[in-house]
Amino acid sequence: TAANLAQGMTPNDALMELMVMIDAAKGASAHRIIAVMPWYGYARQDKKSAPREPISARIVAKCLEAVGVDRVLTMDLHAGQVQGFFDVPLDHMTAMPMLTQYIADLGFDEEPVIVSPDAGRVKTARNFARKVGTHWAVMEKERPAQQVAEIGYIVGDVKGKTAVLVDDMIDTAGTLTAAARTVLEEGAKRVIAVATHGVFSGPAYERLAQENSGIERIVVTDTLPQRPGAPENIEVISAARTLADSIRRIFTDDSVSEIFAGENQLF
Repeated sequence: TAANLAQGMTPNDALMELMVMIDAAKGASAHRIIAVMPWYGYARQDKKSAPREPISARIVAKCLEAVGVDRVLTMDLHAGQVQGFFDVPLDHMTAMPMLTQYIADLGFDEEPVIVSPDAGRVKTARNFARKVGTHWAVMEKERPAQQVAEIGYIVGDVKGKTAVLVDDMIDTAGTLTAAARTVLEEGAKRVIAVATHGVFSGPAYERLAQENSGIERIVVTDTLPQRPGAPENIEVISAARTLADSIRRIFTDDSVSEIFAGENQLF
């Protein structure tokens, strides 16, 4: 349910196409139908943040169930409550094992510190730091307006270290660039960012260029197709193996959580 500029697809086109394929499979007497959605469209609208707002993530769940899906497979939801919008089973995967392995394999000259850009990702940062075998820190963030982020201060020591910013997605990159600026001001030697979903909407590419953001490397998975023009410091790694293992385990009635050592609920 992601946009694909190369194919001229909007998120709504992709969602409609998914529902049409589910209906076609149902009409062809499929035994069961599983929707594999590496990126869950409208996931960020998971609650009311102002009166008379829709809960769009719930609408997507209702649409999929109404058209006849039997199971949903998705990766790194923005918020755990999206799982509760479904009556059918939802398998939640995470790219964190891939990303922690990537960071562990880099071999830093300076000690790394895992940094959560806001309080909502503290648990993720803590688990990430434990897997890498290092310390973690957290930032205090405020949103004075929608898609505007202001980083107040950092709790933890980043001075002289490699700061690894960890988040579930990078959208307009306002939070990430503000966080990078703060850790560099606090004395971090260099900054690396990792996230599952590279949305990169609006001014993200311009903001994330190394000369503008100070971020040496930005690592995301291929859950969303990237639009052209990405700066050189963005690196995309494949989530195909994790997806394939999860699908195989579903069809052999094995445990999906076993792939992630039971840590695929990171909320």
